[in-house]
Amino acid sequence: MNRKLLVVTTLFIFSLSLSLSAQNKLASWSFEQLKNRVTPELISGRADTLEGNFEAAGGISGQGIRLDGFTTCVRTVEKQNIASGNEVSLEAWVALGNYPWNWCPVLTTETNETKGYRLLVGPLGQASFECAIGEQWISCSSGRDALPLRTWHHLVAVYKANQDIKLYINGVLVSSTQIHGSMSVPRSDYLLGMVAFPEKPSDIHRTWGTIASYFGLDGILDEVSIFDSALTDEQIKNRYNTFAGLSPDIAPRHLPRVENNPSRFGAYYTKLKYYPGWDNVWPVAGDPDIVVTFEKSPIKLIFWRGTRYGASWVSENDQWMSDQSVEAWGVGDEDNEGCFEHMQDRHCRFSHVRIIENTDARVVVHWRYAPVSAYNNTWRVDPKTGWECWIDEYYYIYPDASAIRKVSWKKGTLGYPRQFQETLALLQPGQVLSDLLEVDFTQVADYEGNRNKQSFVEDPNNPPYGPLGFNKSFDYTIQQYGFKSVNKPYICFDPGNEMFLRNARLSDYNLPRGCNHFPVGQARCDGRTTRTADRPSHATSFPISEPVIHEDGDRYYWNGLYGMNDMDLSQLISAGRSWAYAPEVEIRSGRCENMGYQTSERCYQLRLDSKKASSINLVLHGSEKSPVHNPALLISDWDDSQVKVLVNGKKFRDYRWGIIRELDGDRLVLFFFIESKQDTDITIIPNSSKS
Repeated sequence: MNRKLLVVTTLFIFSLSLSLSAQNKLASWSFEQLKNRVTPELISGRADTLEGNFEAAGGISGQGIRLDGFTTCVRTVEKQNIASGNEVSLEAWVALGNYPWNWCPVLTTETNETKGYRLLVGPLGQASFECAIGEQWISCSSGRDALPLRTWHHLVAVYKANQDIKLYINGVLVSSTQIHGSMSVPRSDYLLGMVAFPEKPSDIHRTWGTIASYFGLDGILDEVSIFDSALTDEQIKNRYNTFAGLSPDIAPRHLPRVENNPSRFGAYYTKLKYYPGWDNVWPVAGDPDIVVTFEKSPIKLIFWRGTRYGASWVSENDQWMSDQSVEAWGVGDEDNEGCFEHMQDRHCRFSHVRIIENTDARVVVHWRYAPVSAYNNTWRVDPKTGWECWIDEYYYIYPDASAIRKVSWKKGTLGYPRQFQETLALLQPGQVLSDLLEVDFTQVADYEGNRNKQSFVEDPNNPPYGPLGFNKSFDYTIQQYGFKSVNKPYICFDPGNEMFLRNARLSDYNLPRGCNHFPVGQARCDGRTTRTADRPSHATSFPISEPVIHEDGDRYYWNGLYGMNDMDLSQLISAGRSWAYAPEVEIRSGRCENMGYQTSERCYQLRLDSKKASSINLVLHGSEKSPVHNPALLISDWDDSQVKVLVNGKKFRDYRWGIIRELDGDRLVLFFFIESKQDTDITIIPNSSKS
């Protein structure tokens, strides 16, 4: 702003203040001082309490206060006379980072009685002014989307007894309601920026799966005033024009980005950031999250608190795919808490991750969790031992941006009903479905090459795409998701998998859709329908699979091959066959025992029968039905620190190896970038060998 404009503006503000001098303010907060967890109320000089996490932020005049949406509010320290006559006006400048979970006050005087007034922001970008008249709340409200995010909004509410209440946004009258009677006026507290009592979110799926909680405004608040008279249309317009055109310091939000990609394969402990208000709620020290990066691909595999540590595959352009955990729920009269799943563990009380292996050839990450409800109760607690159902998921991750997900649980702890898998494509804040997905949003296939697809269609129940639905299962074993990215996520299942498919309506394609209680959401809610793109959400209508369940001692498990790459569906079918129908291995020389191929690790396992490592020659019998595709070997009792490799009798360089140190002996893990449908001869030579 140049000096001349500054002088003119200052004179205008001064003259405006004189024009309102006859109109007494009952209360006013400018937030120029935020010290010792108090801020002055300017009319009385009283020091009002600041609660929660807050900070100073640029306001429309000097500084305002940044509210985090979770903890921040301003509360008066003693009860006030909230009105002195038959007229009241409320004024506030508000800029939002996202919309509240439900209607939330900018300012309220409400008690547990129907008395007073409140100026509110709604969950779809609405604004509302409500007064308690005749033992009921009378309101005048805007429509949805009236308050775009990351923009300053001037809100003014005006009350005249026995006449009307009015709501103005940015100098314009947007709503008015005639009233008969006068407001019930309590002697009350002022509360700014937070609900007075715990509330449930809007648009929830199940009332019994949701718990009322405190929540507040997420954004910046400035220049809040209450007048004991009705401001005129001209005064309101002039006050808005004084500061119109300013931009708030609120950055667009996105799920965490890994800015420093090391361009090598490996797992890293780190602390991922979403945005400061959300980050500051977490009482965690450094390194709570895990990121896996890949040498030959820009994609990431992320285990983050915001997804309750459920693994998320992230493309080169920040498209996220996560997955459901093991989920359970009650039936009939026992269905009184909603879903038990990782989504409800919003504080990660029962969910954690750790790195088990971290070599150049393989990374293993362990995710352990207990399915939990919104009530923080766990599933099927044994009354004698106190133990509940716990799930152990191991991710065997390889340099070609693929991983085996092995999900296991102790026999007798899970029971029925249950669900094991549901793919969750995550929408960033501001995204709609067409930003993330192609119209044909899922390609499916089996290992014989039969194919189908899920699409956004005019009528999901009619040909050529239907009928698909959750009342019919298919024996498809491969899913590939139509992300608008070079690298697309996929899953391969064991033969015998049952897959449930459902198309989506084309009318939803250009809209924000899905459910936004997950990811990152901190509301205690087991389902909330997405109606606006202010928050991250997970898109619906993706395949759900009933995988083949295996038995191992006192545990059950299922496994799937997950990944993200640029393969087409034909290539994925071949790659999937190499796992589901792995080529037979023949040991031709070397003192070792063939322990077989483990689909639950995507790995051939050998054990040396000598105390000293020696050369091993083996053949993978590749074919059209059992192709060789980036195989991995694990050799137990390996006592050498180096290794050389020959493939088909020639030096081979495109492999990775690592040593896993364990109490009962070292193990050598090898990974080969090889694709072949013929016999592949591999020789492994220890460094100490003279061969």
